[in-house]
Amino acid sequence: MKAVTWQGPRDIRVDDVPDPTIVDPTDAIIRVTTTGLCGSDLHLMEPLAPFMSPGDVLGHEPMGIVEEVGSEVGDLAVGDRVVIPFNVSCGSCWMCERGLNSQCETSQNRDQGTGASLYGYSSLYGSVPGGQAEYLRVPYAGHAAMKVPEGPPDDRFVFLSDVLPTAWQGVRYAEVPDGGTLLVIGAGPIGDMAARIALHEGRRVIVVDRVPERLARVAARGADTINLDEVDDLATEVRDRTGGRGADSVVEAVGMEAHGNPVAERAIRAMGLLPSAVVRPIMKKAGFDRTAALISAFECARRGGTVSILGVYGGAADPMPMVQLFDKQLQLRMGQANVRAWTDDLMPLVLDDSDPLGTMDFATHRLPLSEAAAAYDGFKRKDDGMVKVVFTP
Repeated sequence: MKAVTWQGPRDIRVDDVPDPTIVDPTDAIIRVTTTGLCGSDLHLMEPLAPFMSPGDVLGHEPMGIVEEVGSEVGDLAVGDRVVIPFNVSCGSCWMCERGLNSQCETSQNRDQGTGASLYGYSSLYGSVPGGQAEYLRVPYAGHAAMKVPEGPPDDRFVFLSDVLPTAWQGVRYAEVPDGGTLLVIGAGPIGDMAARIALHEGRRVIVVDRVPERLARVAARGADTINLDEVDDLATEVRDRTGGRGADSVVEAVGMEAHGNPVAERAIRAMGLLPSAVVRPIMKKAGFDRTAALISAFECARRGGTVSILGVYGGAADPMPMVQLFDKQLQLRMGQANVRAWTDDLMPLVLDDSDPLGTMDFATHRLPLSEAAAAYDGFKRKDDGMVKVVFTP
């Protein structure tokens, strides 16, 4: 089958790889019909390269049709149309029973000190073959696979794999008070969807970014916007718009994005010259993230406010402004989305023909899988108004 593979730092290719097969009785094989390109996939191109191996299949936002099932998949059947969560979770362990699917104890990577395995996301998270491919093996398929009805296009449902539950969890964690203001830092796919969710719930939303096309998208749905390149001091601007206090809640949807930091980029490329076995323990303890967005979130939140961190971070020892966090009495929530914990909340919204969250027009680019390598580069550069890319295998 054809699949998007990692071959080295900044070297993404579409190659022929072996078709997946049933390994365990809880497995299913799906034929992928749509699969997304996520901002966190960009981190694999370079920052997390020491944890990758040539030939790793990428991608963690797939949906498709069930082609084959193991003997223990419940009522899942060949021909079912399903969306697959980005985290691999069993649904029955202590963590899963408490809605913490991203910490699943069955797929947890104890040897790496990390949580549940993720599709297509490095040895840190299980080296599970990803979903930017023609076919995908789905472990614990009876629990994981979300059945969706025939009829509506894939764009109605595919974002249940990651974008929707990640943004939904971020807004839940932000705990925007009645009458309060939510500040969203970053108008990429997750920040954009977080803004849509909060606006749908009647919140006042301010979105910060420096890409005009992205700001225009959220403004069209009713958000106030701030172009970071047009203000002298972001925190002052936010306070001026919120009665002098700052935002009640902040969603930080940028993350490490080390490719935007020349110093971090040089450090990562220098580490890339060393053997992976040498670099891995260093990266687990060293700090290399671009933390400007995170620090801005702390500065823009009002005293006693909440910061919900959705951006992915990789460094282990970046300095934190503990005096500011303590003095302002900020509450922090963060973590990988517990996808299946939010399915019941989200499904009525995606099934609603009025499309309240705008999933049908959320993707800015739909491309064949064969163009994936160019899409990775274009997404990194934010070319051509590129906010969300989906591939058709």
